[in-house]
Amino acid sequence: MDDLDVGILRIMTVPVRADTSRAATLFHALADEIRLDVIDLLVDGERCVCELMTELDLAQSRLSWHLKTLSDAGIVRGRREGRWNYYSLNPDALEEAKAYLDAVDAPPRRARRRAAACCD
Repeated sequence: MDDLDVGILRIMTVPVRADTSRAATLFHALADEIRLDVIDLLVDGERCVCELMTELDLAQSRLSWHLKTLSDAGIVRGRREGRWNYYSLNPDALEEAKAYLDAVDAPPRRARRRAAACCD
């Protein structure tokens, strides 16, 4: 735990343990070339399934499987308009994945000290 002095207030920062189950769900959904292609297409905004099928040269059933995986992970959001389905990215889910990687990249100082102490 670290303390930060902010004017007359002292704020205690507490490291938060990452939700590894949630991270596994996100990274499983991201660990596929087709799903990454879908994300790449959705970066520019909402797209109809028919557009995604054409752009990716995929059958509806195969694309549907990948969209369901992305949707179940919360990475994309779908909406129906008449007989058409539209998908868009959920930026909060991508930020979650980024935050997890950032947390893994920067372990707390206390953990580093403990690791060094046990190996001396």
